Amino acid sequence: MTCPDRHDGAGYGDGARPSSDAAWAPPHQPDGAARPAHAGAAYTAPRTPASGYPAPAGYPEQAPVATVPAPAAHPDRADTAPGTAAEAPAPPAKPGRDRYLDLLRAVALVRVVVFHLFGWAWLTILFPSMGVMFALAGSLMARSLARPAGSVIRGRLRRLLPPMWAFSLVVVPVMFALSWKPVREEGIWWFIKIGSYLFPLGSPPYPEESGSAGGWLELSWADQAAGPLWYIRAYLWFVLASPLLLKAFRRLPWVTLLAPVALTAVIGTGLVTVPGTFGEGLVDFAVFGSCWILGFAHNDGLLQRIPRYLAVSSAAIVMGFGLWWASGHLTEEGWNLDEIPLAQSTWSLGFCAILLVYAPSWQKLPGRLAGWDSLVTLANNRAVTIYLWHNLLLMAAAHLVDELWSVPWFGDTFDTYIERSYEVLVLIAIWPLTGLAILAFGWVEDVAAKRRPRLWPNGAARGRRA
Repeated sequence: MTCPDRHDGAGYGDGARPSSDAAWAPPHQPDGAARPAHAGAAYTAPRTPASGYPAPAGYPEQAPVATVPAPAAHPDRADTAPGTAAEAPAPPAKPGRDRYLDLLRAVALVRVVVFHLFGWAWLTILFPSMGVMFALAGSLMARSLARPAGSVIRGRLRRLLPPMWAFSLVVVPVMFALSWKPVREEGIWWFIKIGSYLFPLGSPPYPEESGSAGGWLELSWADQAAGPLWYIRAYLWFVLASPLLLKAFRRLPWVTLLAPVALTAVIGTGLVTVPGTFGEGLVDFAVFGSCWILGFAHNDGLLQRIPRYLAVSSAAIVMGFGLWWASGHLTEEGWNLDEIPLAQSTWSLGFCAILLVYAPSWQKLPGRLAGWDSLVTLANNRAVTIYLWHNLLLMAAAHLVDELWSVPWFGDTFDTYIERSYEVLVLIAIWPLTGLAILAFGWVEDVAAKRRPRLWPNGAARGRRA
């Protein structure tokens, strides 16, 4: 994933681009430079009888599944009572939720958290989360655009922005309370940039250093807190551009699909540098644009019309090019594709193409995966909340683990074990904290979608009704 909010200056041409999916450094390590985390999040569909639960921003409105009456045993006889009209057959039912796509989204969220904690570069190759998230969102956007574009865009904004506003309502006042002030030299432009916390067309400003060393809010906390907002900006750009992109795709599908890769080769390699926040957003738009448009191809059935051997072999060639390019452009973070835009773009495109070519259509999770149904449901219904808050939750989890050393007898006795398993303990601690964040802020996603607020939408009520 390429992300404009990184701050190590690697991987985006002249070093002017900040880095993205960088490893998160726990505050107890004095030499660990904390970096922003960027993950993606994706968006799910409203309530349907097939799925039984609603979902957050990014899914089209779906009509309830219709019930078609069974035909009479003798069609020449009237089965209706005198004076009543015969019931007209209902139109064919639309398919319900695709649990395969839901599973991919949940895996992507978990991968983002794990990567931002451990910083294993190979995870960006094993599962390019952001490419997957944009591909899924693009497919759902194309499906929604069967309705008037204006209403679809308004619906997306209504579902996307309120959760971000709730996040900003907590984070921004804390920044000001810790002595953050407007930059006099920037004048009115500084206040305009603050508007990105309300409508994220650009990168929101934040203090480079805030809080205190060793405190609950360490010096880099604002950097990490604002990091995830890059995805909200990129998603917003794609939503606004989708009506035109979809028209272009249906006229010139292959040109439209590959154009973002070509753009990445120009502006993501340093060949041409676009300065400022617009340049940052443009690079993200280019890097993940082909994944978004690949979602259009999935929705329109184009991938299914291509012989599978041809689609897979072509995807493998594109992925191979991505690894070859990465091998010659490694940064200080090694094989972290988030630092190498062209490698990220091509690897993600090929990877997502294979996932969607082989995509099954699951109304239920099969086999042993069914045991994860409630967690997959919860992750999809609260994807925006999990994504926005996970960086701050990682910091909070690290502080909780640090407190173990202060526990009488326990800290002295298990000092070595705590040190050796520090990241694992943080990974364990973040999940109950994520649950608290869902309880505290997740309901905003329901309100934004004009649904009844629910504290824990994991599909359990549906199971009880069954």
